[in-house]
Amino acid sequence: MAKHGKKYMAALAKVDLEKEYSTREAVALAKETSITKFDSTVEVHMRTVLDPRQADQQVRDVVVLPHGLGKTVRVLVFAQGEGAALARSSGADLVADDDETLKKIEGGMLDFDVAISTPDAMGKVGRLGRVLGPRGLMPNPKAGTVVNANDLPRAIRDAKAGRVEFRLDKTANIHVSVGKVSFSAEQLYDNFAALMDAVHKARPSGAKGEYIKHITLSTTMGPGIKVNPSDTYKLEVTE
Repeated sequence: MAKHGKKYMAALAKVDLEKEYSTREAVALAKETSITKFDSTVEVHMRTVLDPRQADQQVRDVVVLPHGLGKTVRVLVFAQGEGAALARSSGADLVADDDETLKKIEGGMLDFDVAISTPDAMGKVGRLGRVLGPRGLMPNPKAGTVVNANDLPRAIRDAKAGRVEFRLDKTANIHVSVGKVSFSAEQLYDNFAALMDAVHKARPSGAKGEYIKHITLSTTMGPGIKVNPSDTYKLEVTE
């Protein structure tokens, strides 16, 4: 078992490992127990009762966090003709509308955080699956990243504003970032509230019983803080 440093142990001492905190308590404690010199990411980890092997127990959706993620989001758009022109005028950082750019991406050029595509470009995007898929960058209608050309301005705007995808992984967990330690406690609370509202609304038809079993809030390299799942049903964004 790896040994933790003095800073981590001092932060851990502030956390009651047996307690399930309210959301506001957990957010304040996460800020207090951050131990890195850089601006740590605040992450939410959810353990569900779902079976990822069952088609009616899948979770995949998106949420626009009211205060974003505290970072510049670089957006790539796969489009053709007028769609490509609209993507450029709508603020896309990179538009892949030629074979040269597609070959660069196929070769590993991944200088972007979100990839959006119009339906007519998905034929060419398909061959990039082995590059984009493992990194979670493959455009997908369920994630709101395959859109008609006239929806590109909104999709690009949402991505840059803090549109976050969440999905059930193979171990029945959901992991999502909700901001930075430098955010105010109120901003982190709002982002967490928006996320949990979306997660609860995305409850699959095959879910039995409580759905979300455990929730942990943590910062980069910081200790985990348990959040009471029942508290997350009544959160409201305050902005």
